[in-house]
Amino acid sequence: MGSLIPKLGELLVDEYNLHKRVRKDVEFLQKELASMHAALIKVGEVPRDQLDRQVKVWADEVRELSYNMEDVVDKFLVRVEGIQQPHDNTGRFKELKSKMLGLFKIGKNHHRIADAIKEIKVQLQEVAARRDRNKLDGVASNPTEAVAIDPRLRALYAEATELVGIYGKRDQDLMRLLSLETDDDASNKRLKKVSIVGFGGLGKTTLARAVYHKIKGDFDCWAFVPVGRNPDIKKVFRDVLIDLGKSHSDLVILDANQLIKKLHEFLENKRYLVIIDDVWDEKLWSYINLAFSNSNNLGSRLITTTRNFDVSKSCWSSADDSIYHMKPLSTDDSSRLFYKRVFADENGCPNEFEQVSKDILKKCGGVPLAIITIASALASGQEVKPKTEWDILLQSLASGLTEDNSLEEMRRILSFSYYDLPYHLRTCLLYLCIYPEDSEIDRDRLIWKWVAEGFVHHGNQGTSLFLLGLNYFNQLINRSMIQPIYDHLGQVHACRVHDIVLDLICYLSHEAKFVNLLDGTGNSMSSQSNVRRLSLQNRNEDHQEKPLIDILSTSRVRSMTIFPPAVIIMPSLSKFEVLCVLDLSKCNIGESSILQLNLKDVGHLIHLRYLGLADTNITEVPAEIGNLRFLEVLDLGDNYQLDELPSTICNLRRLIYLNVSPSKVVPTPGVLQNLASIEVLRGILVPLNIIAQELGNLARLRELEICYKDGSMDFYEGFVKSLCNLHHIESLCIDSNPRETSLELMDLLGERWVPPVHLRKFVSYMPTQLSALRGWIKRDLSHLSNLSELILVLVKEVQQEDMEIIGGLLSLRRLWIESTHQTQRVLVIGADGFRCMVSFALDCGSMAQIVFEPGALLRAESVVFTLGVQVAKEDGNSCFDLGLQGNLLSLWRRVTVFFYCGGAKVGEARAAQAAVRHALTTHPNHPEIIFFANPRIAEGANDDDLCEDEMDDKSLYQCLVEN
Repeated sequence: MGSLIPKLGELLVDEYNLHKRVRKDVEFLQKELASMHAALIKVGEVPRDQLDRQVKVWADEVRELSYNMEDVVDKFLVRVEGIQQPHDNTGRFKELKSKMLGLFKIGKNHHRIADAIKEIKVQLQEVAARRDRNKLDGVASNPTEAVAIDPRLRALYAEATELVGIYGKRDQDLMRLLSLETDDDASNKRLKKVSIVGFGGLGKTTLARAVYHKIKGDFDCWAFVPVGRNPDIKKVFRDVLIDLGKSHSDLVILDANQLIKKLHEFLENKRYLVIIDDVWDEKLWSYINLAFSNSNNLGSRLITTTRNFDVSKSCWSSADDSIYHMKPLSTDDSSRLFYKRVFADENGCPNEFEQVSKDILKKCGGVPLAIITIASALASGQEVKPKTEWDILLQSLASGLTEDNSLEEMRRILSFSYYDLPYHLRTCLLYLCIYPEDSEIDRDRLIWKWVAEGFVHHGNQGTSLFLLGLNYFNQLINRSMIQPIYDHLGQVHACRVHDIVLDLICYLSHEAKFVNLLDGTGNSMSSQSNVRRLSLQNRNEDHQEKPLIDILSTSRVRSMTIFPPAVIIMPSLSKFEVLCVLDLSKCNIGESSILQLNLKDVGHLIHLRYLGLADTNITEVPAEIGNLRFLEVLDLGDNYQLDELPSTICNLRRLIYLNVSPSKVVPTPGVLQNLASIEVLRGILVPLNIIAQELGNLARLRELEICYKDGSMDFYEGFVKSLCNLHHIESLCIDSNPRETSLELMDLLGERWVPPVHLRKFVSYMPTQLSALRGWIKRDLSHLSNLSELILVLVKEVQQEDMEIIGGLLSLRRLWIESTHQTQRVLVIGADGFRCMVSFALDCGSMAQIVFEPGALLRAESVVFTLGVQVAKEDGNSCFDLGLQGNLLSLWRRVTVFFYCGGAKVGEARAAQAAVRHALTTHPNHPEIIFFANPRIAEGANDDDLCEDEMDDKSLYQCLVEN
């Protein structure tokens, strides 16, 4: 209802010229619904199972009426918008005729909305009369300040992981069962299976994942595959093969028996580590077990996690196999985890909270999920709630968690945190039930869907809805209702919903008729005539669903998200009347002529706000897309054969987000200047100066990813002039096709462009001199105070001064520089700079060696660098000491070294690799080590031979992408 009330206000503007009587009815509805909305919020603060039955009925009736009213208003706004077309100047008579026809249609639409509003007014009055009209009051305020993710959370999740296994007794116990730390006898060469069992929320997956990352380097291949409830066995086998490294191009057509055979063949002579996470029934395990031969005597290990003890017993098929029983955290570890979240100090509990903390922790039963969730609710907004609220929480937690009632009591514990959320956050959280279990949910796409659904409401005038939605997302993470997924920079890029939280929100969604789920398991919530949101999952690929149109009415569906392979049951798009959100991401439309034909009906979806066609293998976009005048988000990313957009895109004046990356699509001249609302523009190829100039009209642009073609000085000047008008740019990526050799554009940027203070990411694949960057920094360092990513792929040369200047950028977390004409032979990475660096990459080719001072890159988790072997030898570094021993103390992900061996002897190249490997293998965190050599050392070459094979012209970046 929150999205309906502003729309009623929109109806009252003079532009729509409603009849006086209709205006009065709209004003009545606006006031009545605002009052009822406040009442619904109040009702929503009470757990549904505690509500009076009459209140439930009233709330459901009001909610359904608001949906119907929103349908009516949307249809009116769309029709009137469609009538108000630009004038055709080809003739006065044609223009007059068009105007008369438009007036007739407007009159007809006004009559329709008058009748519809009158009918809804009567229905609303009847509902109000039955419920004694609006006795409840109170509205949760919307946050307007930017919300960052609580900085304690990454450490907290690391702490929770530590408590369930990484450095603690659990880790040692599991390693002992895996027999990886014992003598190398024959029994340890046999395939060994270990099943981790315990009830939900104890941290089985966390323990398994932690051990997986710790030991996988000891195996030839490895796989971690989540299963969950009602899985498709063929998909499980495919996922295992793909994770192990088998090409998946031929796997789709194979049946289960063929996939088992493939697994046998692939693993026959390999030492493997496979983890099958969250197995629910014995029959499924019996199928999975067939794929792993007991005759493998290479020391392979197979780990399962399950909450079902019978399943764990079925995994125990020989004397070599084991069961690991997960136990709740001890009292001390529970307190440590709880206090660290609430008070930011594991020993910092004030005296007044000591007893109530102990009582709450007793109810949590040592379950990490419950502890973190409750602690996050009590530390809401990074401020501890008053003790009175702690006491209220304690009373609501009933008898606490035991194995016998764990799911029910976990729901009760999580319900407290759910009802503690503001109303708008509850809606956003419920929406996550559209995703299948164990999904990795992309942050940005989720937020854009919230925006299109109307869950994100305008705050201050001019505030970006996406940034408001980002606040919502961060609040849900801070309250531990969703689990953050961090990228290689330590920044949250996605989230996951714990299966117990998912169970709760699916239950609540079902009760509120919020989302209808069709998953092909018989657990669907369909066969209703008032379906509003659909999630089609069809987990079992062999299960042939009836056509969706035979199951339910699509006329009122406002949102549909389809996950492959459920796209085969998608009804004709022409059947939808008020669809606002359509997400087909990752559904393979391109290979199906029927689905492509269906997609042409997208032009009928005139209410559409969000269209997700990313990674669908489409090769063209229907011209009819220009009919979608309310479209805000168009995601066409990862469609590699898409090379043009229809000119009708210019009609999408409300478009906020357009993504065609990594394709390079040429827009028709005149298109970009019409997209005045655009905030994110990715994958645009700019061949003409006029298009470059149009970019300057996009005043709201925050992210720009473009590629230019055949640049000239006029073009560069036009582009730089446009860029100077974009004052809100946060991310800028510039490429050229083909790759240019001229430095003119970067020189112009250095002279005329002042980076806005919001800039957090700058990527250039153009020829670059670092003098431009030095100019920006020396001119005003504050303009780059938020820069966290800097990627410069074609830098002419890197000097020691450049390293010192760039090292002074206080927010920089990722650096990637490739030098093409290096002259300075030694570059020293000092201990004073790069204080926030997480991912460091520097390629200076064959003409330099890179040395690290003690204490350098204190926070770096992954490092990429190059070594010119001949240069190091000539400059007296015959031991190839690069400062790696006992250094780079935060390194744990990966270290990649590219050895330029040209001109050196084979023995010298081998000595360089051996020295670097020795320094890295002694690192206490055991990072993954990757070496490249250019030219490659020929097999069987003698130490005295020269490395004279043909040099590979691939850059380090290209080698890493290919591997």
